[in-house]
Amino acid sequence: MALNGGYAYHEQIGGRAQGQSLLSYLAGRYPHSTPAEWQARLEQGEVLLSGVPAAGAETLQIGQDLVWRRPPWKEEAAPLHFGVLHQDSAVLAVAKPSGLPTLPGGGFLEHTLLHLVRAEFPQASPLHRLGRGTSGLVLFARTTAAAANLSRAWREQQIGKRYLALAAGRAEQDAYDIRTPIGPVPHPLLGEVYAASPVGKVSRSLARVLERRGTANPQTPSSHTLFEVDILTGRPHQIRIHLASIGLPLLGDPLYGAGGLPLTHLPGLPGDGGYWLHAHQLRFVHPVSGKVLELTAPPPPVLQVGGQLPAQSPGSAGPNTSGG
Repeated sequence: MALNGGYAYHEQIGGRAQGQSLLSYLAGRYPHSTPAEWQARLEQGEVLLSGVPAAGAETLQIGQDLVWRRPPWKEEAAPLHFGVLHQDSAVLAVAKPSGLPTLPGGGFLEHTLLHLVRAEFPQASPLHRLGRGTSGLVLFARTTAAAANLSRAWREQQIGKRYLALAAGRAEQDAYDIRTPIGPVPHPLLGEVYAASPVGKVSRSLARVLERRGTANPQTPSSHTLFEVDILTGRPHQIRIHLASIGLPLLGDPLYGAGGLPLTHLPGLPGDGGYWLHAHQLRFVHPVSGKVLELTAPPPPVLQVGGQLPAQSPGSAGPNTSGG
């Protein structure tokens, strides 16, 4: 696997860091690496403080520029393709495969939807993000004016968002109005993640049953429910948390269990895949024409009525890890 082009991470020193040594700050602020690993990077000249290679003993001051010039690295495999669903002078809509991160982070830089899209549409700016394991429709703005217009519509909940989700278990009701609050809760590996929380933010999802699969016994492991879900708020991992909170977590979800709380016996991470969730439709007013635009990303067969589980789980790179 080829190396990517490396990346320079920039930040400006704030008040909380003032007076700390650079090495102490790096190790505390970015615990993904040990103090010894940060010291090695300093000795290799990868870290600049106010434009000068740093040694680590420097005392930090407010306003200083800190740069880590990360050398090229091998990224984890991901499906490196997307489909164009709609394009005009102001708006671009694409279909993201499961397993491809939307934005850089967690060791991903070039194996991201943003990198792939900007190779063809350099000015495109994403208006939202999907979890790595979630497939489906991602909307981009192609101008500053369109980005401002659609970002405002997103904040004011003027954009209709519909998903398809396959849950473990058999739904007893035909529809659910889920209002479980969502906020940070403890996580054994990350410190905290978003999950169901009585002190979290107001959240609302409307879930409707499209199909019940398997036996009529709701406790049978082979029972599954295909849902259509409209989200009226935009909290992190909202559908995963909300369906889990009613006892119907996404099939194969490694992070959330019953009650909408993180699993503790085998704690998963937010970027882990294995579940079935698809951003199916977006409905919004076009920022230039003023007309209502409804876009649809065709779902994978398993998320269609009458679909069957494939042998390969979602999010696997499959045969397209290095091509379009």
